[in-house]
Amino acid sequence: MGESIKDKVAIIGMGCTKFGERWDQNVTDLMVDAAYEAYDDAGVDPSDIEACWVGTFYEYSGMAGMAAAVPLRLQYKPVTRVENMCCTGSDALRNASYAVASRVYDVALAIGAEKIKDQGLSGLQGASGAGAHTFPSIAPPGVFAMLATRYFARYGLSPEEGKTMMAKISVKSHHNGSLNPKAHLRRRITVEQALNSPIIAWPLGVFDCCGVSDGSAAAVVVRAEDARKFRDDPIYIKALQICIGHGEGNARSDWDYTHIEETVRAGMGAYAEAGIKNPREEISMAEVHDCFSITEALIMEDLQFSPRGRVKEDIDSGFFELTGGLPVQPDGGLKSFGHPIGATGLRMMYEMYKQLQGKAGERQITDPNLGLIHNLGGPPWSPAISCLIVGH
Repeated sequence: MGESIKDKVAIIGMGCTKFGERWDQNVTDLMVDAAYEAYDDAGVDPSDIEACWVGTFYEYSGMAGMAAAVPLRLQYKPVTRVENMCCTGSDALRNASYAVASRVYDVALAIGAEKIKDQGLSGLQGASGAGAHTFPSIAPPGVFAMLATRYFARYGLSPEEGKTMMAKISVKSHHNGSLNPKAHLRRRITVEQALNSPIIAWPLGVFDCCGVSDGSAAAVVVRAEDARKFRDDPIYIKALQICIGHGEGNARSDWDYTHIEETVRAGMGAYAEAGIKNPREEISMAEVHDCFSITEALIMEDLQFSPRGRVKEDIDSGFFELTGGLPVQPDGGLKSFGHPIGATGLRMMYEMYKQLQGKAGERQITDPNLGLIHNLGGPPWSPAISCLIVGH
C-alpha cells in the first residue's frame, strides 16, 4: 500500500472565470483569464510553471497538451491533456498534485476549460464505454429521472413529496448562486416555481436540471513544505480519490437505482485518506455533482451526510443550507453555474479554496475546516467518480 497524499501538497493560487454563455470569448481566452488569475493569486510568474495538466472533455475545446500549451505559452514544457468524463477537472488537479508530491516538479498548474455554447449543443452528448456495451438510447434527464422515481418508491415518498424535496434542493442552490458574481444563473426561485416548471423527464422539471455553459478554472500547486514561501494562507490537499466501477449497472438486476456504489467507495477512500471518522460532523462544506436535483439527494446519502432514505429530513430542516450544519453547493453548484465539463471540478475547488481562506464574501461559511468536492461522470450505472478533500 502506498503513502497517502494527505498534507503533502498545497494549493497556493486559483483562478476562475465567470461561467455562462460566453459569446465574447473563445476557449483560449477563458483559459488565459483563469490561469493568469491563478498566477496573480499565487504570486508566481508564468515562467515558474514547470508542468501542466489540462482538462477538456470535447475535442473542440482542445486536443492533446496543445489545449493549454499554445494559449498559455507553455511551449517545450510537459503539458498533458486529461479526460475522465465529468471528473476531468478534478483529475487534472489530481495529476498535478501527484507530480509535485513525487518531487519531479516544484510548481505545477492544473487547468480545466470547456466552450460548449458555440457548438450549439443542448446538453451532454452520448459516449461509448467499456463493460456490457448495452448503453440505452436515452438522454441524461431520462436516465436520472429513473433514479428519482425509484427513490420515491423505495422510501415511500408520494410524487408530491418527492418533487417538493427536489425543488428545495434547487431553491437552496439558486439562493447561493445569487450571491456569486461568477455564477451563470443568479436569480432566486421559489419552491412553487420549481414545482410548476415545464417537465423535462418526469419527475424532473426545468429547475431540476443544470444548464449548459462555458467556463474555465485553474490551480497552482506546490509541495506543502514550500507553500508558505508563496502565501500565508495556502490550502492543503487531504485526499484525492478516483473510483471507476464495473460499468455494467444497467445490465444487472442488482443495481438498485437509489445509490451509486462508486460514490460510496470514493467517499470511503477519501475519508480514510483524510483520517475522517464521522463525515457528517467533520466535513464543513461540500460541492457535489448536482447535474440533477435528485443526484444531489442520493449523493448526500452515499457520502454518509444523511442516513439512508432520510435525506428529505435534512433538506426540510435546512441542514445543507449556508447557515446549516453542512452547507452544500455554497457557490450555487452546477445548478447555478452550468457544467462546462473540463472546468467543473476545478470550479468546485475554487469555492472550497476561497471559503477556507475566508474570502467568499456574502456566502462565507463560518469557520470552515474541511471541504469536499465530488464529481460524477457518465451515466449513474457506469460512472467515473472523484472525491477530493481539502483543508487547513
